[in-house]
Amino acid sequence: MSVVVPRDASTVMLVRDATAGSAQACSTVMQVLLLRRNDRSTWVAGVHLFPGGAVDDEDASDEIARFCAGRSDAEASRILGVPAGGRKFFVAAVRECFEEAGILLALAGNGKALSLRDPEVARRFGGYRRRLNNGEVQLHEICAAESLALDLRGVGYFSHWITPEGSPRRYDTRFFVARVPEEQEALHDDAEVVASMWIEPARAIERHRAGEIELWLPTLRNLEAIATFPGTAELLAAVSVAEDPRLPLRLAAEGEGARILLPTDEGYEEALGLQTEAGSPRGGARAESLHHSRGPGSD
Repeated sequence: MSVVVPRDASTVMLVRDATAGSAQACSTVMQVLLLRRNDRSTWVAGVHLFPGGAVDDEDASDEIARFCAGRSDAEASRILGVPAGGRKFFVAAVRECFEEAGILLALAGNGKALSLRDPEVARRFGGYRRRLNNGEVQLHEICAAESLALDLRGVGYFSHWITPEGSPRRYDTRFFVARVPEEQEALHDDAEVVASMWIEPARAIERHRAGEIELWLPTLRNLEAIATFPGTAELLAAVSVAEDPRLPLRLAAEGEGARILLPTDEGYEEALGLQTEAGSPRGGARAESLHHSRGPGSD
């Protein structure tokens, strides 16, 4: 039986502070961006997720390294608990955020967050985004053309999930948190993702439990974790001291399928990655993308 090596991946939870309530009794709440995947997708169709995807070769290239601000590879690697190459996960988070949500976490030449308030600038970056998604341009070329530096200091590490052994498609995924720039608006790409919404984490969990939206286990667990923070300031302060305790999920037999176990679940120590004769996990495609997290705010 061959062992599937997890592919490196990054996901970013974009957050913002918003006003809720009436004019007489308003309050500030934290919202997070969720994207809904296309119903025709071959993977997690129709599910609400955070922006994210696999790490690409360019994310670790010398070309993009010239445009990284705020974190050296040594610092990023220390934060993630890897010997080297940690910065590529931060870069991938920024790139995927731009590709899927239209938000570019970058600093302009004046050292301030990139502003897309000007309609002409917004149109120009919309063109960059389409070309990036089509493979016609690379992120370092956009940075060079616009004198930008990726704001890696503004990307905080939150949790680490690994697809359980036995899955034919496995990911070694880091989850990050970033505050959305004030002068940028999130916009789904109408390809991989067909809808987007800003929502309070607790409300997203309620809607999932009511059957109104579907959340994948990593999304749900990370929403539960960030829901414990009163606002973006407290959340970002917590991720600044995050560590990397990696704890993989396990599969346990349940009837004709399999059940995903967290390390806190009964039977976790006894469970193994269960295989069918063909080498795929019992439980089907739903087990493919499940990861486990332990980070600030997790239980």
